Amino acid sequence: MEKFDVVVVGAGPAGNAAAYTLARAGLSVLQLERGESPGTKNVQGAILYADALEKIIPDFRDSAPLERHVAEQRMWLLDENQTCTGVSHRDARFSQQPYNRYTIIRARFDRWFSEQVKSAGALVICETTVTGLLKDDAGKVIGVRTERAQGDILADCVILADGANALLGERAGLRPAIKAEDMALVVKEVLFLPKETLEARFNISGTQGVVIEIAGNVTHGMVGTGFLYTNKDSIAIGIGCMLGDMKRQQLTPCQLLEGLKRHSAVQPLIDGAEMKEYSAHLIPEGGYRALPQLYGEGWLVVGDSAGFVNAVHREGSNLAMTSGRIAAETLIALRQAGKPFTAANLAGYKQGLDDSFVMADLKKYQGVPELLNQNPHILDLYPRFVGDAAREILTVDGVPKRDKQKKILGELARRRSLLGLLGDAYKFWRAFR
Repeated sequence: MEKFDVVVVGAGPAGNAAAYTLARAGLSVLQLERGESPGTKNVQGAILYADALEKIIPDFRDSAPLERHVAEQRMWLLDENQTCTGVSHRDARFSQQPYNRYTIIRARFDRWFSEQVKSAGALVICETTVTGLLKDDAGKVIGVRTERAQGDILADCVILADGANALLGERAGLRPAIKAEDMALVVKEVLFLPKETLEARFNISGTQGVVIEIAGNVTHGMVGTGFLYTNKDSIAIGIGCMLGDMKRQQLTPCQLLEGLKRHSAVQPLIDGAEMKEYSAHLIPEGGYRALPQLYGEGWLVVGDSAGFVNAVHREGSNLAMTSGRIAAETLIALRQAGKPFTAANLAGYKQGLDDSFVMADLKKYQGVPELLNQNPHILDLYPRFVGDAAREILTVDGVPKRDKQKKILGELARRRSLLGLLGDAYKFWRAFR
């Protein structure tokens, strides 16, 4: 059987970050991807966060297939008839190079990233499914088993970057099964528009782009959000809700997405667009309290496989790439020190994560999933109320503004008692402090 220093399972941002960093340091690396090519099985909105990638490939902007830099961030609160733009932030400094965030198309970006991995010296094999992990008599992971004939491959360490389902770790007994309450199902379409039309509708030019995050009753009372991102000549539009909520509501992802597309605020932006791609993907959004064991004898887990997603800020790829890099740096340091890849030594990976923004941010928002799961009214009642309040105060009908304010506050008290409002405020403070 062939043997490598490290086998990386998966060619998403986390797997590519790990494989590239390891190969650049001279370790023998095999990366296995079940898709026909890197990116064919990966789904994302998709936003690329420059800081995380710069720490791996400092000059990535010279060759990476980037769509638009994010010049403006909008936040919409929707109900059936209303749109409240809670926050819209455009800053000229966002359009000064080097840009901080970009929209990307994952299939193109992942193929580019994989080429960098190959150039660094790693062996990348696609259309290969890893069916299990090999262990020695003591239970240490010593390699992987693939679906290919004579497909067992030995390694000193295996990095699990196999995505949100995390099936390899579950099958090997390294982690429990993921709960539906900790997983979101997201559906996305890529809609093509002429570049000139897109730029006119979103008030952008050059390489500028817009990101719109959407909350409200477009999710029918379920915990979830929608999004709309601009690419060069296309729009990525999608919506996602917690899988447990979807099972209870018995709403299909397609129904949710079609409802979002028909909304009066969204439909004019996508009118006449041609749908070229439809995809669905699971995203681990259980947060800090749902994290599994991250390392063990001869193995590490990174990216979505580990649950590294900041659902509050809709961040995932930066956590994925950072965890992949830290995993690789942990192995490199151990190899240079002549130390084996034991669980005790691999604990340095967890320490590296603890010292980074990854764990800091996940810990900060660890109470948010529980807050939203136990209080589903938050994403329905308050967006609807904000819209109704805005309509009331902006309607000029001879009623004094003081009377309108009393009416608005009275309506809020009717929908949610004073005790309920105080309770919600306290819960928000606890979850977001």
